[in-house]
Amino acid sequence: MPTSRLYRLSAVSVLMLIITALPVMQTSSAQAAQTSGNVWGKDYFPNVPLIDQDGKTLHFFDDVVKDKVVMINMIFTRCPDVCPLETARLLEVQKILGDRVGKDVFMYSISIDPEYDTPKVLKEYAKRYKVGPGWTFLTGKKDDITLIRRKLGMYDEEVDNDDLSNHGVTMIMGNQRTGQWMKASPFENPYVLATKIGSWLHSWKLPPRKGQGYANAPKLRSVSMGETLFRTRCKACHTIGAPENSIAAKRAIGPDLLNVTTTRDKAWLTRWLAETDKMLEEKDPLAMSLFNAYNNVPMPNFHLTEVEIESLITYMEEESTLKNRQQNMESKHHHGESEAHGHGEDGGHQHPSS
Repeated sequence: MPTSRLYRLSAVSVLMLIITALPVMQTSSAQAAQTSGNVWGKDYFPNVPLIDQDGKTLHFFDDVVKDKVVMINMIFTRCPDVCPLETARLLEVQKILGDRVGKDVFMYSISIDPEYDTPKVLKEYAKRYKVGPGWTFLTGKKDDITLIRRKLGMYDEEVDNDDLSNHGVTMIMGNQRTGQWMKASPFENPYVLATKIGSWLHSWKLPPRKGQGYANAPKLRSVSMGETLFRTRCKACHTIGAPENSIAAKRAIGPDLLNVTTTRDKAWLTRWLAETDKMLEEKDPLAMSLFNAYNNVPMPNFHLTEVEIESLITYMEEESTLKNRQQNMESKHHHGESEAHGHGEDGGHQHPSS
């Protein structure tokens, strides 16, 4: 991945928190009351045909965006780094929104590599990431998709070209009926993204949760570089110490990382975090074993620096130590309760009146 793109990626997570607060397309209140007749209606958006992962033809304006609240991002399934993480992060958003996806919120991923990404390929990709109902993957003619990207403000003439790895890492959310649209980073906090599309773009129609407000906001704590990297790069696919049958463990795309710094050789782990793609190309036995065990979902190469890798390893080690301590305390607590219960049953502690 070009270095310039890495700088854009590192800046996106911070800058988009500011940028996305401003709609990139806004209509007046009179226009917002209209639907297809507003400025961002059928006269603006192309109605070109696209094909979803099930082989069904959808027209972009009539079937994809008209009168809907939508979240749209651009991917290609052969992407070695950003797209897998992007999909995993948006999967978290889908889980937060629950059964609203496909009803009053619609998620779309459009391939920018339509010659390769056939409906069958897209369906297999969605299956690998355990994508739920309501999230549609689309392909079509390259020129039509480029036109859609231009209309959505997701095509940079200087960056986007035949080199797919240079495509912009942004997404767009909008309410076509009201004419409100905003760009966002797919790497934002998934709860923030879910709030934007599920509440902001629905004119805050959902009531706030009980007790939610600035008065009850928790105090911010200092977050290490390692924790920041784990949250933004790893958490979408991995857990640390999640109970085996917990919801978090069942939803995870990759392995739980509890004690990974002791179960894996540090030299191997360091290289894995530095160049996962190369190790898979080389058919490293352990790398291939993990790849095969987790639905052939490749771990992206995040192009981390040596300092970032060391910080991430330190965080995983510290978090594992903390989880182990918690589990030991819980085990002792349960063991103590069992002993007390057992004494009662065996008559070890008799009632004074007996």
